[in-house]
Amino acid sequence: MNHLGEILSLIVAVSWTFSAWYADKASRRIGSMETNVIRLVLATLFLSILLWVTIGSPYPVHADWKAWLWLGLSAVVGYVFGDYCLFNSYLLIGPRLGQLMMTIAPPMAAIAGWIMLGESMSWKSILAMMVTLCGIGMSILSRGEKHQLKLDIPLKGILLGIGAGTGQGVGLVLSKIGMGHYAAAVPADASPIIQTMLPFASTLIRAIIGMIGFFILLSLGNGLGSLRKAVKDPKGMKYATLLTIFGPAIGVSLSLMAVRYANAGIASTLMALAPVLIIAPDTLINKHKIKAKEIIGVLVSITGVAMFFLL
Repeated sequence: MNHLGEILSLIVAVSWTFSAWYADKASRRIGSMETNVIRLVLATLFLSILLWVTIGSPYPVHADWKAWLWLGLSAVVGYVFGDYCLFNSYLLIGPRLGQLMMTIAPPMAAIAGWIMLGESMSWKSILAMMVTLCGIGMSILSRGEKHQLKLDIPLKGILLGIGAGTGQGVGLVLSKIGMGHYAAAVPADASPIIQTMLPFASTLIRAIIGMIGFFILLSLGNGLGSLRKAVKDPKGMKYATLLTIFGPAIGVSLSLMAVRYANAGIASTLMALAPVLIIAPDTLINKHKIKAKEIIGVLVSITGVAMFFLL
């Protein structure tokens, strides 16, 4: 199917729009670190049940040490490092500029894909990427009361934002390498459903490693007491559950499927549309007015997406 990877990437962007929405609600309710631990514990549970139902095993069958190594590295880089930087950048520069810094992810994925996988992009794809990123940047920069990017942004906040975008972009490429080793380890006579569920099995590996990583960070920060308190919060757990469904369970799994069929840089760019897509529900629910710059940014982003398919 032509453009399957690109289509999956757009579905991921929609899923991550819901994920971002519930991540904000869960983090405000029970804490960001606690939310990360809970979502990955739930993701491990959900994905294990899914694999058990579909392939008859609750764990990633046929995954060799190379698959575990590369997918584990992707979890450390993307989940632990990337998400740790992202949530802490919010505290220093706010979610609006934090999301803006995440537009670094697509070019970082393209660079990492070129270095580690030998992927290349045509000048048309690069142009489409730049147009899409410009639209995303316009939409996010226009948010806020004064709609201005001040020059007195804390350096630490900027570095954390860069770290978040880099972690997501490089983590995606590491995942693609890990899935390549995983696919190679699957026997030729294995059931076709095993290949179909490979992205979900890969996400399970990433969730397990990410869960361990965040649990260690939370333990070092003496946050186990707050974790126990968070688990007893019904509303917080509801938000964390919805975050898990749209985030690791659906969004991340489909993102790994997308990079099997599309260039990592292109896929990452389309997935980065989530901050633009969230403008509409944010306006309807929180009664925020849509500004002219946001509308122009959305139109520019849509133009960039169309270029991926038409050029």
